[in-house]
This record gives sequence, C-alpha cells and structure tokens, in this order.
Amino acid sequence: MDRIVVSGNGPLRGDVTVSGSKNATLALMAAALLGEGRTRLENVPRLRDVDTMLEILRALGAEADWDPDCQDSLWIDPEGVHSPEAPYELVRKMRASFLVLGPLLARFGRARVSEPGGCAIGVRPVDQHLKGFQALGAKVRLERGYVEASAVRLRGGSVAFDLSTVNGTQNVMMAACLAEGETVLENCAREPEVVELAHVLQRMGAEIHGVGSDRLSIQGVSGLRGVSHRVSGDRIEAGTMLIAGLATRGLVRVLGVDPAVMDSTLQKLRECGAEIEVGVDSVQAGIRGPLRPVRVATAPFPGFPTDMQAQLMALLCLAEGASVVSERVFENRFMHVPELKRLGADIALSDRTAHVTGVRGLSGAQVMATDLRASAGLIVAALAAEGDTTVNRVYHIDRGYERIEQKLRGLGAEIRREA
Repeated sequence: MDRIVVSGNGPLRGDVTVSGSKNATLALMAAALLGEGRTRLENVPRLRDVDTMLEILRALGAEADWDPDCQDSLWIDPEGVHSPEAPYELVRKMRASFLVLGPLLARFGRARVSEPGGCAIGVRPVDQHLKGFQALGAKVRLERGYVEASAVRLRGGSVAFDLSTVNGTQNVMMAACLAEGETVLENCAREPEVVELAHVLQRMGAEIHGVGSDRLSIQGVSGLRGVSHRVSGDRIEAGTMLIAGLATRGLVRVLGVDPAVMDSTLQKLRECGAEIEVGVDSVQAGIRGPLRPVRVATAPFPGFPTDMQAQLMALLCLAEGASVVSERVFENRFMHVPELKRLGADIALSDRTAHVTGVRGLSGAQVMATDLRASAGLIVAALAAEGDTTVNRVYHIDRGYERIEQKLRGLGAEIRREA
C-alpha cells in the first residue's frame, strides 16, 4: 500500500495551477446521462473517483472514455445505456456515484442503484434524495442494499429539503429537468458545484430559475442535448495549497480558480494573519507576522467548507494561542486529530469541537490517513514539521488530489511516494 514521505525543509514558494473540481466533475458526468448525443468535459482531474464514475457509466451501457488527444478531457455518450442498475462493487467506492439515480429515473423510467459508500466521515443518508423523487411521483423502495425507483414519467412537484444537501439538490434537480410540469425545490444547497451543474443543465436545454439561491424553479422539458463544458478549478485544492504555503511561512499563488468561490476560506486565512492578493483567476497568500488563532465552524456554502477543516486545523496547530474548530456538517470528521497529535499537536476534543493550542513546532512521525481531506491535513502538517513524516494509506488522497506530490515539489517541497 502506497505511502507519502515528507521532509520538512522550509517555506514553499511559487505558482501552482489547480486541477478541475472533482465534485463538479462527478455531478456533470452523471448529468451527461440526460442528454441526447455526446457530452465533452474539459479540465477534468485524473482521479480515482473520476475513473470510478467512468466505470459506472460503462456498466450502465454508456460509451465513456478519456480523449486520447487531450489529457484532461473526456467524453460520454449515453445512447447505448441498456441497464438501469449501478452495481454495489462500484457504487460502494464513493458517495457521488448515487447521482446517476436521478438521471436514470428521469430519462429511462427506472433505476436500481446500490446505497453509496465513500469516506467514513459520518452518516450521510440518502433520504432527502428519495423524498425528492417520491415528490415527483416515483415509486421508491429499498431492497437488499439497493434503491429501486420507477416512474413512467416524473411529474412536477414541491420539495422542501430538511437540510442543505449538495448531492440531494443535484440529484433531484437533474430528475426534475425531464419531469412533466413545474418543480419547486426549497432549502437547496448553494455550493458552487450545484450552481455549475445548473448552468450546464441550462445549456443542455433545461429551464431552471433561481440558480445560486436556495429556491429553484424547474420547468420540465421533453429532452436535453449533450454539450461541451470546461470544468471550473477546484476550490478545495486551491485552499489546501494556500494553507500549505502559510504553514511553512512561504508565499504561494494558486492559478485557475475563481476567488469568489473561496471567500469564506480566504476570510478565515486573513483572520489568521495571512496577506491575500486576489486576481481574476488566481489567489496568492503569504504571512509576515505571527500566525493568529481563530474560531471557525464549518457550514454549508457560503459558510466555511467542511472539506477545508482538516487543513485549517493543521495550520492552527502552529498559531500563537488557542483556536476553536467546530464541525457542524459531519459528526465524525475529527479522525485526523489523533494523527496530528502524533506530530506534536496540542488538541483536545469535546463532542464536535476541537480546542487547538498552538505549539512552537511539529516533529515528523508515522501517521495514518483516515479519509480524503484528513490526508491533505496531514500532508500540510508534515510540510511544516521538523524531520521526516510518513503518511500511510494515501490511497484516500488519490480520490481528490491530482499529482499532489508533483505540484508540491514544484513549490519546493521534499515529498515522495513509496510503494
């Protein structure tokens, strides 16, 4: 099993271009099932999760593959879809695979999708997805670990989500695009990945109003078409690279990302003492004074993203004073805390709140990655630590970060992967 070895060797400096957004890509790949004709996606990251979604689409009967002439582009043609079933052995690998259910149900009238897997960061029930499909007239039942849904044709309805759910909003929104009549979705997630999906669906021919708000009105149409789209830059990768630079007291500029979608992250880094410079599609962060402690609570967009919590906590381990980090999105997303403590961090847990007291420095050690973002947080800490740190079980990081060692080496890091 691969591991990553990091030698703390001083400040990271330079420019790094982020890959396309993993979370946006996976939803857009599922949406391609709705269109007649090919959909082409550009700026797609080469990640395990993307490969898994390609396997799922092929298992359904779609043609889907990487473009041999363009390294970061892939195409999807759903014309040959013959099986409405997404098998357990593929769906168990990641939660976003459940997003094929809405498009399959809307276009083909039935779907059978295994209940999803993914990182063990807490309970993420699919009940809001199913509530939405039922409101659109689908018959839904759970049988032996599978969700089965059917409808001759979905009809418009009203759905008020009980909580903000990104995948739930995306799944029901996609299904509603081909439903008969108007659908109104209330308490929708407003994450940039939801907005990007909505804009692409509009280009495919969907009628969606209220994009970017928590209330969407969707007028069903008879059909959608395939399109070409360039995926937006990954805001979480961008934030991770900026924090890595700050943790090593360097100066890093990330390219290829819209600063507007990173506002809550950048605000919190400014509170920590970072000096932030924003361009049209770039952000630079450095620090000259002391690293200040902060209070932060994760929240749905536009709040501070849960996917940045582990990385920020690694940074706060080096702040001058006591910080408070509250996790309000997932109930089991502090599994990186014991590993940070192995590096010398001073962290006390109380329910879903971490009290982080800054220390003078961290020291290299053997640590274990427990999920995707925990892996990134541990690498941030390792870059700032004295000596060598070995991060084990890094297959998690390959789900969400493309060529992370290569990109960090480009900034001056001593980092390598070992089998």
